[in-house]
Amino acid sequence: MSYADVSLKQRPFGQTTRPDAWWAQPLLVLAGLSAFIVYSTWAAFQGEHYYDGPYLSPFYSPELFGDSPHNWFGPRPAWWPAWLVFSPALLILWAPGGFRLTCYYYRGAYYKSFWADPPSCAVGEPRKHYRGENSFPLIMQNVHRYFFYLAVLFLFFLAHDVWKAMWFNNTAGETSFGIGVGTVVLALNVVFLGGYTLGCHSLRHLIGGFLDQLSRAPARQKAYGCVSCLNRRHMLWAWMSLFWVGFSDLYVRLCSMGIWKDLRIL
Repeated sequence: MSYADVSLKQRPFGQTTRPDAWWAQPLLVLAGLSAFIVYSTWAAFQGEHYYDGPYLSPFYSPELFGDSPHNWFGPRPAWWPAWLVFSPALLILWAPGGFRLTCYYYRGAYYKSFWADPPSCAVGEPRKHYRGENSFPLIMQNVHRYFFYLAVLFLFFLAHDVWKAMWFNNTAGETSFGIGVGTVVLALNVVFLGGYTLGCHSLRHLIGGFLDQLSRAPARQKAYGCVSCLNRRHMLWAWMSLFWVGFSDLYVRLCSMGIWKDLRIL
């Protein structure tokens, strides 16, 4: 059998024979994720204007320590160093942030857009060797399943915030049931985050990963089908939830600052 010894030469960075605008999607991802990172970091360090009446920003929930009526354990703790900036968001954002950072979809998104590894399919990249996720720091991506457990727990916290957002104090100091635009905003945030979190690959592995034949467990098969249905739109859920959690914080912040006025629906 005859054969030809052909050596493949690596393309220089950005070189490709693709005629389409392959750079458009990585560029949009770069812009979108960068905007969210800048805004969420700024909002987390503010430590103020994160609540308005019954509304609590999802960036600050659960508020373990803080100055709002939503705090669990009181104001800023005495053990917090005086030289260190304090914000209730800094105590809890590492959990949902870690879940997104290690997400299977987001890995592919920011590998392309931020690291150009690779910039896109069949496009030259700036490095010659690929080490994968077998060495530090990328090996830390394997903790994603543990962040998933925390992300599910946060869904319960945020759902409870929606319940609290249905009770308003009137001028007489009495509490009554009602629904405002802010209630709807926070409720949609739970829906979008729920669709993103419950469509996670880790949940699919937990449901069907220990079975040789999924058909022998009908209940798990149905659950696997529901998770797979969400997972097929995982990218959509990821971006919708990312945008809406940022908008939820912005809505509460602007209402707290008096720039926006919350409208009561009921």
